[in-house]
Amino acid sequence: MQVPLIRLQCGVNSYDWGKVGNESAAAKYAAATPSNDLSIQENKPYAELWMGTHHSLPSKDVETQRSLLDLVQDNEALMGSEITERYEKKLPFLFKVLSIRKALSIQAHPNKRLAEELHEKDPDNYPDDNHKPEMTIAITPFDGFCGFRPLAEISHFLSTVPAFRKLVGEEEATNFETTVKGKETSSSEEDEKVNKEALRKAFNALMTSSPEEIESAATELLEAAESEGDDFAGSGGPSNEGRELADLVQRLDGQFPKDIGLFVLFFLNYVKLSVGEAMFLKADDIHAYLSGDIIECMASSDNVVRAGFTPKFKDVSTLTRMLTYSYAPISDQKMHPTDYPYATLNSKAYSSASVATLYDPPIEEFSVVRTALNAPGAKATFDGIQGPSIILCTHGSGSIAVGPKKEKMEAGFVYFVGATAECVLEAEGDEFVTFKAFCELEGKESASL
Repeated sequence: MQVPLIRLQCGVNSYDWGKVGNESAAAKYAAATPSNDLSIQENKPYAELWMGTHHSLPSKDVETQRSLLDLVQDNEALMGSEITERYEKKLPFLFKVLSIRKALSIQAHPNKRLAEELHEKDPDNYPDDNHKPEMTIAITPFDGFCGFRPLAEISHFLSTVPAFRKLVGEEEATNFETTVKGKETSSSEEDEKVNKEALRKAFNALMTSSPEEIESAATELLEAAESEGDDFAGSGGPSNEGRELADLVQRLDGQFPKDIGLFVLFFLNYVKLSVGEAMFLKADDIHAYLSGDIIECMASSDNVVRAGFTPKFKDVSTLTRMLTYSYAPISDQKMHPTDYPYATLNSKAYSSASVATLYDPPIEEFSVVRTALNAPGAKATFDGIQGPSIILCTHGSGSIAVGPKKEKMEAGFVYFVGATAECVLEAEGDEFVTFKAFCELEGKESASL
């Protein structure tokens, strides 16, 4: 019987927003697999490394060149019977590395019911019938937008950014301010319902602006950003981020001139992640990534509803209809990782310098463990679980072992580990960092809608 440890060959997508040449972590990791025969071109953008069974860019067994999808469909034991049955013989998650040079689209991913509806009506633009909740973990400093800002911040921008108020419209801006005033942070269900409806109307008013209105307002916005500096947007709201916002407006206009996204940013939280920080995006949550290298894990889907910062198909009516209009501060958007209890570090001497950190979103399709072994000979032994795993090395070198099979690991090496298999990682040098995406149904809360 085959030992359930399979080295994977994983493909990389080239999109305009990707980092260029060897600046791209996605490209460097892809090139680490000799069978990819990837010669990195210094002027070419490399955006995404895909690890999984998704049909758009399926991973392969390095040795046999068979797809991972074929392997797990031919051998139920690799994923476990329960996951094989529930997810129709496909890996339930898609694991990625994204290398972001410029803004990705303002977007949201549909819930399960909406995904099925969109796929049936428009399979060209919505190629999957699955939802796509996703998690982002920074491996270099990252910034992006995630969810709607606290309502008081939006009110502040409506009163201090004339071009923004002009696009929303005086009637909807006044209605929003009047409706939410005094109950911006109320926990009353009725207040939240009314607040969300006011937010929906104001956001919809912005998103349905004409191209001529957007161009005129963007010209005014850029003039203000260039001339006001620290005082831009009334000093930037509660966090006093005037200069930062002015620079951000100019930076994004340089990438997508006079785009509606220049105004959407006043509705959304501007999030910065340090290395190791993470955020989770539920289905129907609005977001956009701006820069950085990240680990991303999601339900296995490629559905995206876009509405700005993109030359691709935009579906504004669907986006404005599908959003939850939940609003919260940045602190609520970030995840709070914990120690992973099912990895044993090999000794006290090593464990003080080594960690296994769990990022565990409230869905059943995936979780991720980041393991950093920070001394030669340090080991982490992962208990066998009732589901599949994919493990990527992002830094340093070491080994991975399942049973009698032991393989080398370096940055960019990717391995599939089958269900129930105990897995041992061991460091060669002072820093050996891996990310393990896995699915285990027991104890997980499903967010399927």
